[in-house]
Amino acid sequence: MNTTRNPLIACVVGLAIAAFGNAALAQTAPWPTKPIRLVVTFPAGGSSDAAARIVAPKLAERLGQAVIVDNKPGAGGGIGLDIVAKSPADGYTIVLASAGGLTANPSLYPNLPYNPTRDFAPITLFGTSPFVLVANPSLPANNAKEVIALAKTQVGKLSYASGGSGTAMHLSGELLKSISGSYILHVPYRGTAPAVMAVMSGETSLAIADIASIQPLLKSGRFKVIGVLGKERSALAPDMPTLAESGVPGYDSSGWFGILAPAGTPPAVLTRLNTEITAVLRLPEIRERFAAAALEPLPSTPDYMAQLMRTEAVKWAKVIKDSGAKVD
Repeated sequence: MNTTRNPLIACVVGLAIAAFGNAALAQTAPWPTKPIRLVVTFPAGGSSDAAARIVAPKLAERLGQAVIVDNKPGAGGGIGLDIVAKSPADGYTIVLASAGGLTANPSLYPNLPYNPTRDFAPITLFGTSPFVLVANPSLPANNAKEVIALAKTQVGKLSYASGGSGTAMHLSGELLKSISGSYILHVPYRGTAPAVMAVMSGETSLAIADIASIQPLLKSGRFKVIGVLGKERSALAPDMPTLAESGVPGYDSSGWFGILAPAGTPPAVLTRLNTEITAVLRLPEIRERFAAAALEPLPSTPDYMAQLMRTEAVKWAKVIKDSGAKVD
């Protein structure tokens, strides 16, 4: 039958072709077409939040859509991560999360509502705020080797402060004890600032803090720096030795954070996000603004971030099991 001679059939065929064409265009429509929500798993004012707000405007310029920072703190980052894990996998909701929420929480929280490996697609590492071991000026030890020797000769007399039980700083201290075979009493405080005050006042011998928290006090003379906890020296304080190079070989604990999307997000969207976010992180002006906030940008591939998450999850699971560490 010649459909061109039947107006009704021709109309139906025409509508079908138009519908098919519109569906094809919808499937290939460029992403993004609306604002992107960047969930930050910690309160406004912290280092993660500062980093997000530094990057968001530049990222918005590159994507052609607004990037809205949305703080969802609580449960060591778990509340924000759970929200994003349950969000549509369309690239319009992503999360900036810390190493603790992604690698330690599964061993700290028995009923964690999300699985970092199963429920997320890594996009890129984002930044780091290096951890530092500091001591009261009166402590007769000036490097990691001397601290460990003192801990072994004066068993039970040394203590270290952290911002709370189950925090990254607490676990970093337990890792130090495990690797060095020494005992140093953990004294948890409610936040990093009180922990730093404790070592300055002499309530504790040592404290572990992020470099952002101690930077304004470095020249005060109220504490001394023993070393940086990361594997490499920090560009923010290149004169500070690492614990690994000054007496604790193999030690490595870094306060990193990264960006992820819900699992199942289209690969093309993940690739675009990685490309644009890492490009922003490499901008000289962004590096300068990160440094002013005592942060270092840390762009990476999704695969590298995924591997780091797996490796650190195993490391912290052992530390938590061996030490019996729990959250407050």
